[in-house]
Amino acid sequence: MKRFLMLFILALAAFGAAFAQDVNKILAELDDLGDFGGKDFSAVYTIVSQKPGEKDSVTQVRMFRRDFKDQFTMVILLPEVNKGQGYLREEDNVWFYDPTSRKFSFSSIKENIQNSEAKNSDLTRQSLVEDYETVGVQDGMLGKFPVWIIQLKARTTDVSYERLTMHVRKDRTMLLKQEAYSVSGRLMRTTLFPKYVDLGGKLMPSQILIIDELNPGERSQLTMTEQSVSTLPDRVFTKAFIEQVNK
Repeated sequence: MKRFLMLFILALAAFGAAFAQDVNKILAELDDLGDFGGKDFSAVYTIVSQKPGEKDSVTQVRMFRRDFKDQFTMVILLPEVNKGQGYLREEDNVWFYDPTSRKFSFSSIKENIQNSEAKNSDLTRQSLVEDYETVGVQDGMLGKFPVWIIQLKARTTDVSYERLTMHVRKDRTMLLKQEAYSVSGRLMRTTLFPKYVDLGGKLMPSQILIIDELNPGERSQLTMTEQSVSTLPDRVFTKAFIEQVNK
């Protein structure tokens, strides 16, 4: 009986290890889909934000990314009052540029884009495998799609949220829904990914809906247009470029 119990425990451990490897493979595939490697990426994101009792606000940004160097440049196009503001990532530093003062100040990947629910990290490359560990997995359904429901806990404080619950399609690796939680386990926001486009062999969300779970009725919808994987000049990823855009 003891021998049977030991074999059963070993079999469970082996199954758990194999399943963990499968989950890591799914996370690695998600990372790969959003990583353009040696190619550059650029697009325009239009963000429509809704808040109860207020008119919808529209923010538009042009994003430039060079993923293999973890670089990005973001320039604000709308609203007109904020036009010319920008963000630049150099190595581990994120800078915010204000054309009024003509000065750069330290910012963060966690910072919200203007007055929207979107954060800088929503538009940049992510590494789920490096930044999170899996703490739970189960089967589920999201609408008509069978999904893996994967629960993640942060390995680092550099990420925007301590815990994530991700709903990933089983038949084709695609993130359909993501719930973000605080350290205490409180649901902070829900993000839906209803539309994707194929860009250079990569699946990119062309529409994202972010729901603020702390403030009922507040949400932002992001729409991606003018996407491209054409090579960008090196100067795009410099402070000088952001300054010149405003001249």
